Amino acid sequence: MEKITFNNIHKPGHTVLENELFIHNHNPDMLLQYDSNFIAFKRMPSVQEFEEAHQYLRTFHQKYGQKHVRFYFPDDEELTGELLASFEKDDDFTVGYLELFAIHPADFPEVQEKEEITVENVTDETWNDYLEFQHEQDSVYGINYAEKKKDQHLRNFNDERIKQFIAYYKGKAAGSVDVIIKEYTAEIDGLMVHEDFQKKGIGRRLQKSVMDQFKDKTIILVADGEDTPKEMYRRQNYQYIGKQYNLLKIYE
Repeated sequence: MEKITFNNIHKPGHTVLENELFIHNHNPDMLLQYDSNFIAFKRMPSVQEFEEAHQYLRTFHQKYGQKHVRFYFPDDEELTGELLASFEKDDDFTVGYLELFAIHPADFPEVQEKEEITVENVTDETWNDYLEFQHEQDSVYGINYAEKKKDQHLRNFNDERIKQFIAYYKGKAAGSVDVIIKEYTAEIDGLMVHEDFQKKGIGRRLQKSVMDQFKDKTIILVADGEDTPKEMYRRQNYQYIGKQYNLLKIYE
């Protein structure tokens, strides 16, 4: 398996500033999306360097009406005690971490076929089902966010580097996943199952469809380090690759 890092993970948007300390990623199409409007540090900053970067990003985001700042720290590096102490002084800072996983499709466990579950590539025929399903899920984060996401889903639909899958349970839209295709990897992104159809094997069937269509690539994904799905991925033979700390602050 070729070297996989968090740099392999797709982040919509573009670089507006890069220096020796960080890369600033900005996504004008999705200003409300925390994970595509951020600063990624290339090395661990000092407290002063962080504070300067924080002020820079806050000022930049204010120009666009953005009410958050998001930071990513170098792969597999622990946050320093000084940084943690500075974050603790501000109750609005939330520290989290992501875990990166990878698998070769041949190593994914066999999945028992169930006739009530079908998985299809999103096409013109299934587009409306996919869009309605996504809109319901995205609306949890607000109608404005969901409407902006509609445009992003359409951009993805028209992007040959991205494949969208939809799962049906007894004919009803029940789950979906997007796959970002690169030279050596296929990234599972936004894997979700409707709460009414949990624990029926739909998520596994979606993943198996990805494995079947991209047998020649390394399948990668990120999981919230404090969430339960990561344990599922371990049971499914994904290999743990690394960890990355992040920081979020939302302004009123």
